[in-house]
Amino acid sequence: MSEPESQKEDRRPKGMAAFTAVWLGQLVSVLGSAMTQFALMIWIWDETHQATATALMGFFTFVPMVVMMPIAGALVDRWNKKLAMMLSDLAAGMGTVAILLLYNAGVLEIWHLYAVGIFIGTFGSFQWPAYSSAITLMVEKKHYARASGLVGMVESVAMIFGPPMAAFLLAVINISGIFIIDILTFCFAIGVLLLVSIPNPPKADDLKKGLGGVFSDAGYGFRYIYKRKPLLGLQMTFFVFNLVSTFGMVVFIPMILARTGSDRVVLASVESVLAVGGLVGGLVLAVWGGPRRKINGLLGGMIVISAIFGMGFGIGRSPIPWMIFGFAAMMVMPTLNGSSQAIWQSKVPADRQGRVFAARMVIAQGAGAAAMVLVGPLADFYFEPAMAIKGSLAPTFGWLVGTGPGAGMALMILLSSFVSMFVGAVAFRIRIIRNVERIIPDADPKSRLADYRKMLFRAYRKGTLSKDRCKNLYLAEKARLFEP
Repeated sequence: MSEPESQKEDRRPKGMAAFTAVWLGQLVSVLGSAMTQFALMIWIWDETHQATATALMGFFTFVPMVVMMPIAGALVDRWNKKLAMMLSDLAAGMGTVAILLLYNAGVLEIWHLYAVGIFIGTFGSFQWPAYSSAITLMVEKKHYARASGLVGMVESVAMIFGPPMAAFLLAVINISGIFIIDILTFCFAIGVLLLVSIPNPPKADDLKKGLGGVFSDAGYGFRYIYKRKPLLGLQMTFFVFNLVSTFGMVVFIPMILARTGSDRVVLASVESVLAVGGLVGGLVLAVWGGPRRKINGLLGGMIVISAIFGMGFGIGRSPIPWMIFGFAAMMVMPTLNGSSQAIWQSKVPADRQGRVFAARMVIAQGAGAAAMVLVGPLADFYFEPAMAIKGSLAPTFGWLVGTGPGAGMALMILLSSFVSMFVGAVAFRIRIIRNVERIIPDADPKSRLADYRKMLFRAYRKGTLSKDRCKNLYLAEKARLFEP
């Protein structure tokens, strides 16, 4: 007699073991994606030698992801989290298959990559809200920042090994072989998801029925954030930060290629060193757990990363400063992202995180998507000509960033980094942003009760409340939080 399905499910890895397995599957998948992305960037640059083409590649993947994110978030709060993640992985694999077939047929063109990017971005919108809310369900609150550090390490490990492996394989098995490896990594990630158990919370009681309800619920995350001004202020900070930082981040790869004569080995080496910095930072965060006040890690990270990145890639003109400063900047990045994720995971109920986290992505990244359209033309038609040897801006900034190929993009990096630092500093001065963790209560009743108990203990130590009064208040709060 076969075992009941529920017992079979019980034997699957759960909790931290399930998170670790999913993390490993995503690591392998993202490594394959990093190899493909590097190979395609080299192919696009060799075909066009323009920053616009490389920027548009990111734009056509990113924009549909942002546009679809609210609907994806509403569906994620309805669907099985594991199935939503598998759908995203499957779509990415199908996109790579399409590129492989077009390349082997000898008809691959740049616009094909844009079309595939739209397809992958549309279904990729499910990945982040589903993965984020799944982590909340698998991991205890005290480990949120550590889990975010491990998630951040996935990108770092992929960028350490992805670019050099791709650069080597381009000479050995050419770009089609890289596509095949990428497809196999997607299969591995989906297989891991099939083997683990990811819990699903009871569906939120505010979810509306039908297709019209999905579209109505797509706006829920925005309303949720708007009603909580500290969270709104935090997201508007990310909105402005991403808007200005995009002008530098998008052009740093074309800048390296322009200044090194399209040396793919140098590019792969720089990207790998940056990724090592991210890996080290992720390991530190996983062990440390981040600062006690997560907002300090978030806003402080914005300021420090902007300053270091601007000095390294704006003023630096050779691989050594790019590697040194890039390593340092990326080492801080996991603390920034992990602190942000820990704040949101603790403040938003798990059954609403799909919609709210989708709205977060749209607010924070929407400006960056719009900036991508402007970055390439600004670099190709204004900053690069203006920073040529006899360009209009060369007398003013040439002593700082140099002149010639890549100098204009280096100036863009420097200017965007300076403004990004200013954004983080201003946010520190705004009280509701600085005190977001104190103003917004935790969503988890156990965490809220623990914080309330600490507050009562401090009041007792100061003599403002008696022991009996603290006990009565604690029991009343416990009954309120855990009433049926």
